[in-house]
Amino acid sequence: MNTMLTEKERNNVLLTMAELINQEQSDILAINKMEVDAYKGGDLAMYDRLKVNTGKIDGMVLSLQQLVADVDPLSKELYSFTHENGMKITNKTAPFGTVLIIYESRPDVTVEAAGIAFKSGNKILLKGGKESTKSNLKIVELWHKALKQHDISTDWVSYLNYNRSETQAFLEKPTQKVDLIVPRGGEKLIEFVKQNATCPVIVSGRGNNFVYVDSEADLDVALNIILNAKTTKISACNAVDKVLIHDELISKTSFVKTLIEKLKSFDIEVFGDKVISQFKDVNQIENEEIWFEEFLDYKIAIGSIKYLNETIAKINNFGGGHSASIITKNNETAQIFMESVDAATVYQNASTRFTDGGQFGLGGELAISTDKLHHRGPMGLQHLVTNKWYVFGDGQIR
Repeated sequence: MNTMLTEKERNNVLLTMAELINQEQSDILAINKMEVDAYKGGDLAMYDRLKVNTGKIDGMVLSLQQLVADVDPLSKELYSFTHENGMKITNKTAPFGTVLIIYESRPDVTVEAAGIAFKSGNKILLKGGKESTKSNLKIVELWHKALKQHDISTDWVSYLNYNRSETQAFLEKPTQKVDLIVPRGGEKLIEFVKQNATCPVIVSGRGNNFVYVDSEADLDVALNIILNAKTTKISACNAVDKVLIHDELISKTSFVKTLIEKLKSFDIEVFGDKVISQFKDVNQIENEEIWFEEFLDYKIAIGSIKYLNETIAKINNFGGGHSASIITKNNETAQIFMESVDAATVYQNASTRFTDGGQFGLGGELAISTDKLHHRGPMGLQHLVTNKWYVFGDGQIR
């Protein structure tokens, strides 16, 4: 396999893939409907991620078109230096080599993540969940068709149709070289990959995001943001799970009552600490472990809090390192919060639902990394690269 394709070759494959998805749309939807109908698990997030509709198809096509329009992430000069002995030294972006993406459900990942990996010059190994095997294999078939159309090896995009034990065996002892693994999904999947992998892993997908309503918050803004962050997509890793409300918030009682009423109208189950559980329709938190939990469900936990430093400590202790938002009119308070909270994305007066590659102008995203090494937050095309040093001499020795 040619280890480097030109940008034109990569873009041509992506454009052909976009055309094929449009052409085969009814087939993809029919295959996916069979899998959605067959899914009997009670996991709401899994069901939501499994289902493909025309909106998701449009999203797949758009993500490929955006990748074509985006600048080539490869061979970008990051640094240059001329040694006193005359050697020219440059550092440029380079592909990882082979990237393995392990994900639950989500046939759209088979398009978007593979597209990002391919455009950034990486060979892709895809391992989706058993519930979406047929949908994923159909999409991989289209990848192979697009590659063949341009006389490019189908080895660039491979699907690992493995069960759990086969996947574990592959992670422990890969039958081919793997340079990077990106697990996208729940905590069990991430833990499984971290325990068994023998190469670098970028962790993606865990949310457990917090919104802090400061004493100087605009109450309407706070209400809208919490409702948006909780209810617009229950299964999203950027949804909010925890709300902390300052004790000295003006009209706190009526704000909390209104918030609970609105949440209940969306069938959200509300859990509260000793202060908040005194309100109607709130279950008292029995176990502090709930603050660690990522719900991905119709649940929210609300707590009352006295001090900013206590808020920051609580979020840093319990949060997933993904997203956190402060609702306040005080910019100094916001600055302290945003600099001190240990999360990939911090917000002032905005919903956590914006933590997304498309929303951040990256086109699609391979993952939302909660790791700190290599890259953090939404990981787009420009981030799925490593770097390489080029040194040009004319006989220098040290």
